[in-house]
Amino acid sequence: MAEENQTLPESLLGFSDFGALQGPLFWMVLLVRVTLLGNCAIILLTQASPSLHSPMYFLLRHLSVVELLYTTDIVPRTLVDLASPYPRAISFQSCVAQMYVFMVLGISECCLLTAMAYDHYAAICQPLHYATLMSWRACMAMVGVSWLMGIVTATTHSTLIFTLPFPSHPIIPHFLCDILPVLRLASAGKHESEISVMTATMVFIMVPFSLIIASYACILGAILAMASTQSRHKVFSTCSSHLLVVFLFFGTASITYIQPRTGSSVTMNRILSLFYTVITPMLNPIIYTLRNKEVARALQRMVKREVSSP
Repeated sequence: MAEENQTLPESLLGFSDFGALQGPLFWMVLLVRVTLLGNCAIILLTQASPSLHSPMYFLLRHLSVVELLYTTDIVPRTLVDLASPYPRAISFQSCVAQMYVFMVLGISECCLLTAMAYDHYAAICQPLHYATLMSWRACMAMVGVSWLMGIVTATTHSTLIFTLPFPSHPIIPHFLCDILPVLRLASAGKHESEISVMTATMVFIMVPFSLIIASYACILGAILAMASTQSRHKVFSTCSSHLLVVFLFFGTASITYIQPRTGSSVTMNRILSLFYTVITPMLNPIIYTLRNKEVARALQRMVKREVSSP
């Protein structure tokens, strides 16, 4: 039986077992890192353009901040791991910090996506009360609660997981210190601990997702009640970007965390995690820019202003 201690497993597997695929993955992740300038562009656009000073774009700006920090927490270490043919060591403090930040930002993103769905609901189903429902104070409260939920979740989960004993010198079968891989390595964290932690995690994922579904069920009812086809198309166009982002994020995250231990694949878990931690934050600015005419027009005006300025 492995000797037990209170120290963290000392290596991350990363993608060291991917062989020839490590090179292409390295360049793909590096490209994603460069294209994350799109999140920076959305932050600047929604701050600088008067036409984007509305609750929806206020929430979008905070979502972009979260995704920028999210990938900053994950991508640098991932690039280093992809450049190495061997699992790389990670200290206890580094793993605790990475998991804590990862959970804070992940739960905050869930809550912000829920707030954006509520904004759509208020605009479409309660237009006469929109100014009250989505006042400046209400928007600030939504953002504040999103961060608070992230901090509370990360603090409780980190405390539960990192007070468990771990076996000596194992390798975490992942490219980041995620909840499931680390928890499953804990010597005392067998079935009961895994169930309790993952139940709490799924609650924090599925409750926001259920609220989003409820919001869009009400929106769908309002769309079907509209007599004008043009009005229906306009409403659908407004919501489609957000819906696509929701299904990309919640879809891959849910599959990753819902899988039972016996049916999970180490390789598939890493691919899914790579998708929602790295690829989705890259796609979101593209989705919002291409499918949102107001953002596209604001971007065009900014580019023209910069080109024409001496």
